[in-house]
Formats: sequence, C-alpha cells, structure tokens
Amino acid sequence: MTGTIAAEGRDRLDVPKLTDWMTANVAGFEGPLTYAKFAGGQSNPTYRIDSPSGAYVLRRKPFGPLLPSAHAVDREYRLIDGLYPTGFPVAKPYGLCTDEGVIGAMFYVMGLADGRNLWDGTLPDYAPAERTGIYDAMCDTLADLHKVDHVAAGLGDYGKPGNYFERQVARWTKQYRASETETMPEVERLIEWLPRTLPTQDRTSIVHGDYRIDNMIFANDEPRVIAVLDWELSTLGDPLADFSYFLMSWVTEPEGRSGVLGKAGGDSGIPTIEAMVERYCAATGRDGVPDLNWYFSYNLFRLTGIVQGIKKRIVEGTASSAQAERSAAGVYRLAKASWGFAEKAGA
Repeated sequence: MTGTIAAEGRDRLDVPKLTDWMTANVAGFEGPLTYAKFAGGQSNPTYRIDSPSGAYVLRRKPFGPLLPSAHAVDREYRLIDGLYPTGFPVAKPYGLCTDEGVIGAMFYVMGLADGRNLWDGTLPDYAPAERTGIYDAMCDTLADLHKVDHVAAGLGDYGKPGNYFERQVARWTKQYRASETETMPEVERLIEWLPRTLPTQDRTSIVHGDYRIDNMIFANDEPRVIAVLDWELSTLGDPLADFSYFLMSWVTEPEGRSGVLGKAGGDSGIPTIEAMVERYCAATGRDGVPDLNWYFSYNLFRLTGIVQGIKKRIVEGTASSAQAERSAAGVYRLAKASWGFAEKAGA
C-alpha cells in the first residue's frame, strides 16, 4: 500500500455505478469520485477513492474464476465491522456490496487510515529506539487482538469449534490440491506429517492470519498502530498461530520485507525473538510458549498453499499484481523451508 497506480484494463471500475452505490450506502459521501489502484497486494485488489467528502478504500474480489472460500471480502468486512466498536485499530467500515453488478465483483468500502505503511522489517531509516517502539507496538497490538471478547463483538460464530490447526492443515491441503500444478516431494511429506503431530489448543481468539509489519498502518508521529489491514485469512482459532507467524520474521532472511534474521538484538533496536515472547506472554498471561519449530513449519506450509494459489491464478490469468509471478517463484523455497522446520521438530 505504499503508492497507487492508474487502474487499467479489467482493473477499471464503473464510476457512475460506484458513485450511485456510495451515495446510497456510504454515510456522508459526496461525489464526484476519482480512484487509483494500490500498487501493493495481489490477493484482493484494493483502490483509493477520493471525493469531496474525503478519502476511502475499496477492496474487491478478483474478477474471474476463484477457489472456493478464497477472497472472502464479506468475511473481512464482517470482522472489521465487529472489531471497530471495540476500539481495536481497524479502518472505519462504511459498507459491503454483495451485488456483483455494480463493479463486477463483491466489494466493501472502509476509511483511509492516514499514517505510515512500513515494508522493510529492518527499518533502515529509523533510529534504534524508534525500531524498538515499532516492534513493541506490533507485539502489544497482537496481544490486544487476542484479548478481544469475540463473543461480545458479535463474532462468536466467526470460526468453527475444535482444533484450529487440524482445520487449517486440512484447509490448506485442500487449497493446495485445488491449485496444484506439479508434484513437490516436500509438500507431500508435510501433508502426511503435519496432521499426525498437531499441538494441543488451550485458547481461542480472533486470529488475523497474516500479521506482519506491512499489513498495518502506524501513526505518523509515534510508534502506534492505527489500523491493522488485510483480514482475508482471519477466523477464530489458536492465538499461537498468529503469534508464531509474527515471529516468522526472526527466522526469515531480510530481503526488504518483514524478515529480520541476523538483524535483531545488540544495538539494532530490533527486539530479539526472546524479548518478543516475553512481552507477549506478559500481556496475555502466558508462562511461555511451546517449541516453535512445529509452528514455523505449519506457517510455511500455509504460505506454500497461498503462493501456490497465486501461481495457479497466473496460469489462469486472474492474478491482480505484477508482483504475482515473482511471488509464485517462491513456492519451492517455502516448501523446502517448511520441511526444514519439520525436521527440527522431529520429523
């Protein structure tokens, strides 16, 4: 979400129909509107809408054939709509449109969070103390999410009961199979090993599903999260899934994204993984976390399934970002890394 580009070809929106819908459904909206597509993101295409009444964000499903249960913008909207009144930092929800006749796909409109969107987890442009503040804010915000009373927020049925990891391993196995383009030995081994070694779940909370530095907006003048973005993978589940995914940054190479492997600790200002564990546990009343290697393997397996879906959409011509093809090339690396952590966990 670091910048916008002109929407071209099939990414264009029907301005007259969208204006009519926003006039009827978005409180306080005044036309005319202009729009541009955010350059980042490759799952649900996202646009900036500008009008005399202010700036908005529109997020829609991709056009074309989609995998079942994928790109569920209606679930995203429901989650944001439930969280917003609790005070948890999400963009203000304005409305959901399930009528595909308006712009060609289901979409929702939310407020634009005016702040900093950070992509590089090493935070090269920040002083050590600022880095510490930003990482502490991310950790505290995640702990706050996991402490939200999801039943009181109207989200008691947002996920299925039972072992979250069992459901997720089954889901991403199914998603992987649905978008499989070739046989990968590491994935076949993971599909056999993960269901046999599921950890026990002792807590249930809202889980974001993709909690990393570039999926949030920070205040311009302080290390505070003002909006967590991209709730497409959210559900009710084991909060350790979210927390271990957040910790993946510490075992991921720094390549301009969230990875900080080898960059944390010392005088860097980036807290160590041990410091993040201690801070999160203190905030959520835990006395520690289990061995993380299984969780890292699981998270990388899930990412393998997601990126395989992107790869499949490239084949079908429905991927929405120029970055998609480069991302899809990483599916082999993800599968290998996932199996590497499985071996560390005893596979």
